[in-house]
Amino acid sequence: MSNVQPTESQARFHRGQRVRIHDRHPGVHHRVPRYVKGQEGTVERVCGLHGQPETFVRGDGRPETRLYRICIPQAQLWPGYRGPDDDTLEVEVFEHWLEPA
Repeated sequence: MSNVQPTESQARFHRGQRVRIHDRHPGVHHRVPRYVKGQEGTVERVCGLHGQPETFVRGDGRPETRLYRICIPQAQLWPGYRGPDDDTLEVEVFEHWLEPA
């Protein structure tokens, strides 16, 4: 059983909202793939509160932070992409990595 207590907060973003993923490079594990940094996408789902990878490295993951599933068109990620126009990538990103687009 985890000792991590959930943080009482409201979701900063909502389903369907456009967001931009920060383009930064901390020296610890952070679960944000390089190819999505700086990209804009749409919130597909609010996934709840989870421990932060950056603070799990040397601690307990606190404070827990809201996680979002972000939908990004494949053609936006990969220049010259030849798949269907509606192909998308879904990636889960913590709230502190997002800003309104």
